[in-house]
Amino acid sequence: MATLMSNFLFIFTSGTTGLPKAARVSHIKAVMCMSFLRLCGAAANDNIYVTLPLYHMSASLLGIGGCIELGATCILKKKFSARQFWKDCQKYNVTVFQYIGELCRYLINQPKTAEETAHQVRIAAGSGLRADVWREFAKRFGKIHIREAYGMTEASIGFLNYTNEIGPIGRASYFNKRNSPFDFLKCDPNTYEPIRTESGRCIRAKKGETGILVAPVSGMNPFLGYAGNKEMSERKLLRNVFQEGDVYFNTGDLMLQDHRDFVHFRDRIGDTFRWKGENVATTEVSEILGGLDFVQDVNVYGVSVPGYEGRAGMAAIVLKPDQKLDGRRFYSHLVQNLPAYAWPWFLRVETSIDVTETFKQQKGKLVQEGFNPETVQDPLYFLDSSQKDYMPLTQAVFDDILSGKIRL
Repeated sequence: MATLMSNFLFIFTSGTTGLPKAARVSHIKAVMCMSFLRLCGAAANDNIYVTLPLYHMSASLLGIGGCIELGATCILKKKFSARQFWKDCQKYNVTVFQYIGELCRYLINQPKTAEETAHQVRIAAGSGLRADVWREFAKRFGKIHIREAYGMTEASIGFLNYTNEIGPIGRASYFNKRNSPFDFLKCDPNTYEPIRTESGRCIRAKKGETGILVAPVSGMNPFLGYAGNKEMSERKLLRNVFQEGDVYFNTGDLMLQDHRDFVHFRDRIGDTFRWKGENVATTEVSEILGGLDFVQDVNVYGVSVPGYEGRAGMAAIVLKPDQKLDGRRFYSHLVQNLPAYAWPWFLRVETSIDVTETFKQQKGKLVQEGFNPETVQDPLYFLDSSQKDYMPLTQAVFDDILSGKIRL
């Protein structure tokens, strides 16, 4: 007999930090997802524009499901088009649209048009919006209320930023915590495993400190696991966290709760890397580099360098049309905005950044290819701090780095 916990459907994770896995989604989870647009302020008389792929939970459960729950009109686009976007908003009198962070970045990289401010859009709801893109979006496209959220396919944990504060994914308020319990755990900077006391219990991260987001597994917040993959399901669980017998779902996401209780997404554990004894959050570095006016897109990751512990920073960048890499300005931007351990030592200039079908950046292939000019076809550059500039990474420079003649 079907229950609220029975399988409603399977949704495959995007596979940014490993192979895609089929997450089990229950009927109760589907019903909860359908209230998302209402929570963002959408109503029955809204025209809601959905351009994301329907096998993505955002489009299917939150978008289509949300339209059904509201009784609102859904404008369904076969495929997202940055060029057509504002024309469609005008044509179909769109008042609400759904985004993934990258979608908004594509929009701000388009040439300015009359339609981009002559529309009726009042709410943009979604997730993954970087603060640098958010600021530019808010400045350029008129009075649109951004409703940035955080949620997971696998668990019923979520945040929603209903304020005008740029950057956070939501607020860790008393009511939010009562409704959907969560905690931030201190973790080992090398392994990203939660730190445990002598008695074997985990420690809560303090305000202003980055920690792993976890949520207690309960009847109201079940973790149904991945279909046909018991081992992978068990790896997502933490046991005996605060007391004997308790079970928590490990999101694998690093978060920070500031002193005003806003929650900021820091990085995914699989993306963060360690260099010079410090943790480098790729999301944070990407946000800073995105502030350079000649950079259109950026993907930050760490690469192994023989003779060094950890991974050195590297950034794949796409330059804006008719722009050149200005190594000196790049260097001075780093000095002003980032600690030295977070600077990318290597740059790879690409014509486009590889993303998954759900607009998430692919890092695996870039990490694998590294910074060898023999194997990488794109132009490569190396940070020469004595010259305060980025120099072409030739085979001779590469050999000198490997032999230790050039020190990082």
